[in-house]
Amino acid sequence: MDTLWIVIAAVAGLALGIAIGFFIRKIIAEKTIKSAEIEASRIVEEAKKGAETVRKEAVVEARDEAHKIKNEAEREARERRKEISRTENRLSQKEDTLDKRALNMDKKEEQLAAKLKENSELTAQIEKIKDEQAELLQKISGMTAEDARQMLLDRVETEARHEMAMRLADIEAEYKEKADDMARDIVTLAIQRCASDSVSEATVSVVDLPNDEMKGRIIGREGRNIRAIETLTGVDLIIDDTPEAITVSTFDPVRREIARLSLEKLVSDGRIHPSRIEEMVEKSRKEVEAVIKREGEQATFETGIHGINPELVKILGRLKYRTSYGQNVLKHSIEVAHISGMIASELGIDPVLAKRAGLLHDIGKAMNHEVDGSHVQIGVDLAKKYKESKEVIHAIEAHHGDVEAKTFIAVIVQAADAISAARPGARRENLENYIKRLQKLEEIATSFTGIDKAFAIQAGREIRIMVKPEEVSDDDMALIARDIAQKIENELEYPGQIKINMVRETRVHDYAK
Repeated sequence: MDTLWIVIAAVAGLALGIAIGFFIRKIIAEKTIKSAEIEASRIVEEAKKGAETVRKEAVVEARDEAHKIKNEAEREARERRKEISRTENRLSQKEDTLDKRALNMDKKEEQLAAKLKENSELTAQIEKIKDEQAELLQKISGMTAEDARQMLLDRVETEARHEMAMRLADIEAEYKEKADDMARDIVTLAIQRCASDSVSEATVSVVDLPNDEMKGRIIGREGRNIRAIETLTGVDLIIDDTPEAITVSTFDPVRREIARLSLEKLVSDGRIHPSRIEEMVEKSRKEVEAVIKREGEQATFETGIHGINPELVKILGRLKYRTSYGQNVLKHSIEVAHISGMIASELGIDPVLAKRAGLLHDIGKAMNHEVDGSHVQIGVDLAKKYKESKEVIHAIEAHHGDVEAKTFIAVIVQAADAISAARPGARRENLENYIKRLQKLEEIATSFTGIDKAFAIQAGREIRIMVKPEEVSDDDMALIARDIAQKIENELEYPGQIKINMVRETRVHDYAK
């Protein structure tokens, strides 16, 4: 069998060599013919130009002689005849020369005709050999010329597509890297320039007492004082074994602050009875309202935002007494405004408008449970009510992805909100909820076909996934990663972003026997 293949290969090589030889001879012959034709054309052209030049010169000289004869009469007649005679001799000689050249041209034309005939015969032989070689190649390969041509075209097309895909991937990676670097620089600069403090706030306040006897006075006879305080402020007072302290507990920070101030005033005054309690609670409520207004104005002054409706400024100030995962919402809003303004400035976008949208993005959290709807929808309604611009309203509506961000301002506020919320220490998270989120993250990853193991790492900011190499190919990994990311976005709530890192390991085993 091997010998047969060797013979076939030798015959194919011989045939290919013969075809190449005849092809080269054909090219040489064509070049020779072309050179001869060019030379012949040049000679004929030169001859024509020479004859024409001679004729023109003769006419000019004859005219000159005629003019001289007229002017000099008989004295020039003899010289004229001599000159004419000499001219005739020269013309005769030139005619003889032209005749010889014409004869030579005829001979060359005959030679060229013979060579053309010879070349045509050679061309016919080459074509015949090419046909024979093509038939021989078809027999050897078992393919027709059209099949071979199609196969070659398919291969070239495949290679071209592959090369194009590689170049596109390189270009995409290059621009993505540049975009990531630029975005990272802008975000880093914004974070560095806005290094505000992070303070986690709780849902309880502690009021210090001068002595434990004050606890009994606050409780009052049969508990009437403590009931009055709890009824008027809407909080729970926890009086336990903690020495010289009372705990004020409620999820409404405004009520808690009013209760705390009222208790401090009552303790300082020393007169504790229902009517005095009512008076102190009302006084504390007015003080808190004044603080709320002052905090709203201070927030607009600090961020450089002007022209906000005074009622909206008061609502903004209420965010001082609102928390999100332990993070003060007013401080968070101010921080988002600063970050949004800095990012917008780096991108050449109106920083004032970006700050305004960032400051008001969580305005809906200022309202209590008496207003129905999510804080996003409440914020949108408030912004519309107080005549904010469409860009600000859209940024509030899109800052949590409830609707698609369609403006640069909305995208900037989204990024600034994530940066402020994701900073270490900015928000606290219950340990149990944290563990559940990591477990849910791993469950989502392992729910897909072909996933072997999944590990949530870096505090849930990255999920590392091991795939089964026999079930998942390299091309499938990109699609699965996209599906996992989509499912995480739909089912989980998390600050910042989560990186999906897929790993495919292929092991090959063999044995030397």
